[in-house]
Amino acid sequence: MWAAKSGLEALDVTWDEGPNAEVSSELIWSRLRDASLREGSVAKVVGDVPKALGSDTAPASGVVTATYEMPLLAHATMEPLNCTVHVTPTSAEVWIGTQVMERVRAAVAKAAGLPEGQVNVHNHLIGGGFGRRLEPDMAYAAARIATQVDGPVKVVWTREEDIRHDVYRPAYHDRLWARLDGDRIVGWKHRVSGSSVMARWAPPFFQKGVDPDGVDSASDIPYDIANIRVEFNREEPPGVVTGFWRGVGPNNNVFAIESFIDELAHKSGKDPIAFRRAHLNKTPRLQAALDLVREKSGWGSALPARCGRGVSAQISFASFIVTVVECEVDKSGEVKLRRVTTAVDTGIAVNPDTIVAQLQGGHVFGLTAALYGKITLARGRVQQSNFHDYRMLRIDQTPPIDIHLIKSDAPPGGIGEAGTTAALPALRNAIYAATGVALKRMPIDRKLLAGSERS
Repeated sequence: MWAAKSGLEALDVTWDEGPNAEVSSELIWSRLRDASLREGSVAKVVGDVPKALGSDTAPASGVVTATYEMPLLAHATMEPLNCTVHVTPTSAEVWIGTQVMERVRAAVAKAAGLPEGQVNVHNHLIGGGFGRRLEPDMAYAAARIATQVDGPVKVVWTREEDIRHDVYRPAYHDRLWARLDGDRIVGWKHRVSGSSVMARWAPPFFQKGVDPDGVDSASDIPYDIANIRVEFNREEPPGVVTGFWRGVGPNNNVFAIESFIDELAHKSGKDPIAFRRAHLNKTPRLQAALDLVREKSGWGSALPARCGRGVSAQISFASFIVTVVECEVDKSGEVKLRRVTTAVDTGIAVNPDTIVAQLQGGHVFGLTAALYGKITLARGRVQQSNFHDYRMLRIDQTPPIDIHLIKSDAPPGGIGEAGTTAALPALRNAIYAATGVALKRMPIDRKLLAGSERS
């Protein structure tokens, strides 16, 4: 491989930059922000939202608005994409780690010009998937090369190729409206703008302009609010293919919702946990998780200066999860993670150790994204390439992560992705508590935090 890699690097290539040569992060964000100004396809309506909130151009008195953004993200799996294929005139043999064996089989059959019945796929441990290995693109590329080789051929993408040619987590722009009557939310509107993974990956599920993944955890918000409207605006980034990323739709929506809920709690003068709990009388399982995490995290106890605790509550993948992150923000804006505490009711715990491990790993994945995760483009090219500019959370930065399981006889829920979803808003809200800075975008902007003080 080294000889092939060295030969490739020695080539002096003149590229035809193609129709997307001017695509940039600025263009993508401009299109998303413009999209958020138009009415989207309706995913859910409850009650009389115009009466509660007014309209976009003539909001009712007391309406609070906010916007939140999540960037494109790569998967950066520990094992870069690779595939071994042996193609003969009558068959193809494939060795790969994949999340979608049937799609791999179809892709190799297409590349090799064979019926699917003549393709045999051997699936192996995947070395990290996180949604990236829901795509068969590596198998297709390897099979095209294998048709030109007499014998098996193994194709490996370098880390740089892997990051620069990922199928990225969509960038999202969320616009939210709410109105408080005292300390109660009486009206709520959430407009999600972003690309639709479902429209590409599973078109039958994209119905009437709504991506069910794009509004997941938004269209079924757990809080008891009389008037709710949720919309989806599909806005595809030109030249960029987007796909599933660990946590999928909820990792955007829970971030926006829980960030906004925290700001509403602050506006109403209420403790963030108490504010949430008061809106969950119809959701006792989430209330119980809030009560447990309050106890186990030391919520409300004294902290040093520039330290804060933030909470995030969610129902995702049929699991009821509340997470508290405790952090410190120094004068230069650097964030130190001090502690993470989670209470979870995921139904019957078939293997409690697996639940703990999945949540701990998911928290690390989400905290990494909150602190560092961002894919940017300039002149049609991804600017990041390896772990020096697409950072991972390191072992000496990882805080104690305590997981507390609530015994339940309910059917088991999902747990592999929910930890990622929980971590981002909980850290954001901890920073808000420590500094008074209500961040609107991920990853965190250290310049905004430098020198800030909690008012």
